[in-house]
Amino acid sequence: MKNIILASHTNSGSDNGKNPSIREDSIMIIKSAQVLLVFALMISGGTAQAESEESRIKQQVEQLVSKMTLQEKASLTSGRDAWSTQPIERLDIPYIWMADGPHGLRRAPSTDTWGYGNQAPATCFPTASALSATWDVDLLTEVGQALGEEAHALGVDMLLGPGLNIKRSPLGGRNFEYFSEDPILAGKLGAAYINGVQSQGVGTSAKHFVANNVETQRMWANSAVDERTLNEIYMTPFEIAVKEAQPWSVMACYNRVQGVYGTESYRLLTHKLKNEWGFKGIVVSDWDAVIDRVEGIRAGMHLEMPGKPVNLTNQMVVDAVNNGELDEQQLDKIVKDILRIVFKGQLNKGDKVADQKIEQHHALARKVAAEAITLLKNSGGLLPLSKDKQQKIAVIGEFAVNPRYQGNGSSEVKPTQLDKFLDLVRAEYGEGVEIEYAQGYQLADDNDLSLINAAAKLAAKADVALVLAGLPLQYESEGIDRKHIDMPPSHNQLISAVAKVQPNTAVILTNGSAVAMPWVGEVPTIVETWLGGQAGAGAIADVVFGAVNPSGKLAETFPARLEDTPAFLNFPGEDGEVIYGERMFVGYRYYDKRNIEPLFPFGHGLSYTQFEYTDIALSADQITDKDQLTVSLSVANTGKRKGKEVIQLYVVDKEASLQRPDKELKGFSKVELAPGERKQVTFTLSSRDFSHYSKLYDRWIAESGEFEILVGASSRDIRLRKNLSFKNTQALHFKMNEYSFFSEFWNNPQLKPLLIELMPQWIKSLTPEGKNLEEADIQDFLQQQPIIKFPYFTLGEVDKEKIRAFIERCNKLRFFP
Repeated sequence: MKNIILASHTNSGSDNGKNPSIREDSIMIIKSAQVLLVFALMISGGTAQAESEESRIKQQVEQLVSKMTLQEKASLTSGRDAWSTQPIERLDIPYIWMADGPHGLRRAPSTDTWGYGNQAPATCFPTASALSATWDVDLLTEVGQALGEEAHALGVDMLLGPGLNIKRSPLGGRNFEYFSEDPILAGKLGAAYINGVQSQGVGTSAKHFVANNVETQRMWANSAVDERTLNEIYMTPFEIAVKEAQPWSVMACYNRVQGVYGTESYRLLTHKLKNEWGFKGIVVSDWDAVIDRVEGIRAGMHLEMPGKPVNLTNQMVVDAVNNGELDEQQLDKIVKDILRIVFKGQLNKGDKVADQKIEQHHALARKVAAEAITLLKNSGGLLPLSKDKQQKIAVIGEFAVNPRYQGNGSSEVKPTQLDKFLDLVRAEYGEGVEIEYAQGYQLADDNDLSLINAAAKLAAKADVALVLAGLPLQYESEGIDRKHIDMPPSHNQLISAVAKVQPNTAVILTNGSAVAMPWVGEVPTIVETWLGGQAGAGAIADVVFGAVNPSGKLAETFPARLEDTPAFLNFPGEDGEVIYGERMFVGYRYYDKRNIEPLFPFGHGLSYTQFEYTDIALSADQITDKDQLTVSLSVANTGKRKGKEVIQLYVVDKEASLQRPDKELKGFSKVELAPGERKQVTFTLSSRDFSHYSKLYDRWIAESGEFEILVGASSRDIRLRKNLSFKNTQALHFKMNEYSFFSEFWNNPQLKPLLIELMPQWIKSLTPEGKNLEEADIQDFLQQQPIIKFPYFTLGEVDKEKIRAFIERCNKLRFFP
């Protein structure tokens, strides 16, 4: 297929992006002489030049805002139409064009059309659930670069992705669009993706901020999540992405978080994003997420999308300023941020023709899909098959000729081409191999079992059976959560029927999230291929026949039963309330704490070779919060094939004063090794990696104590261990209050003397004869009472004013956690 080539363009004026239909070999050149004149000197050239460009943009923005009318300012805080921001011709302010992602571009024919079905062809890469299985930050950067190139070629200024929400439950309908159940893995991969896209002068939108983990009633649902869990699990991926990649935008979620809409939360959009994390971009609403436009601006939300008819909400902003309900200085600040991003989007434009690199990106998509494939089971070494061996292979399952390669919803990409497994196997691996096909099931009818017998007969006559099964498109979709984790009955029964007559059966799964496998003990080999994009079929063939050694690892736990999952009792919620009752025990954290054996654990994935872990060493066995810790180990390929291994590092807090997971992922590294080759792998940890989030102090705290470093091939396959001592040197003030328990004072060596000084007579009355007051025998019933009650227990020895003064005195003291 010939490459699709388009010209870069500047977006200015009122053309509404109504461009010609995109065809092969078409060229689209849209010029804006005025904008090019303003920004010609700002294009390209090193760090100093970039700083100069930023300074120039800032100066230009200041000048423009001073010339804008209130109505023009208000108009900039809402989209013009479905996919673009509002241009202002009078001031030569252009617009930016946005397009759905994240695993490819869904670029509409024009900015005022939705582009479902008639979008421009673009490379459909594997979805996020597959990308995450690579555990490869360099590969994610490469994918991001390719997406940025295609966006540039298609005239898109901002790609709406990646999705950084946590996979709280396998029932999440949009799980295929998200990376992981683990915040560190999701954040690191997301940052790599963002850096890749933005290296091409195209912006990204990290979404959906935050705790957007159900599709059911998503426009209204309230994520009732405690502060510690929100920070440790759900906000961490966004924090990493902001600090390590600075996305041009963050997309605010539909849902409420702790009772406040994500588009109206000052704590989330300003306190966290801007003030604490240093976010420099803009906040864009999810499409039609805004309830109160004025409240959103107050909270720090910049841009309402899409634009609304007759600019109703723009007038609300104007009226709010005129009525004194909205400070115009706050509006100016929002407008300046928007303009900086709009002008940033023009720096990569001009008359230069941009190449979409269709063939090159299709090859990359195949490479990435192969890296993502996760070998879950391979008893007896059934795979890889040899293409040089005379054998009869039965290929079974409609997915072999009608592949499922992406999810359902706004992320749907119109692929530039689509590979099919049966065709590719015959074309690339069929020489000397007899390949026959049976449909096995109908994707249009989950319960049609009429094709199973014919498939089993074909399998019985073959040397090997490859059964392609999984979840049809309608099972996983934006806007709809799954009700179960079962595959269609026809798929499950087909696998069992084939396995009964063919011992050499390999099940090849296509799905965007975890599935139940009632037949897991009936087949020797299971291959998880996820949603592999337009080139996924070729990747499957490459792994099955050994051209690629599988190296994917699960970025989410596969449960044995839905009932075993952490959010089973609280998903998807009811009456608009989603209770996060499992707290920070999401995914493997829950299975570890409950000692539940999953079907396949987080981080699991086999290879056609074997790896040995040895020689773990720490840079020190005693560190403080001011130190960094270096962890090193040696990994060797002890097998006969070149392969890649993902080394995973977990941290255990052995002396936590509060409830913590048994272990938490804090680092990972993917290395390639030839047979017999050995490499040293190094990780660097900081105090943050030993910390928990304190709601009381609204900050991360690492407690002094004993920790353990674990290194393994999965969360359940720990190969190496090493202990260390950690000391916190940052003193904190006590934060006691009237409702702190007596025991909190009594059991604290710093506060106990002050407590005795407060109520000596009452404590003396409870002290055994011959003992000092510190040895008083105070019953548990009394110790578990709030201190404010003790005017009654002490019969008036203290009053509430004395207790309040006592608490104030305690809180002036400092301690080391």
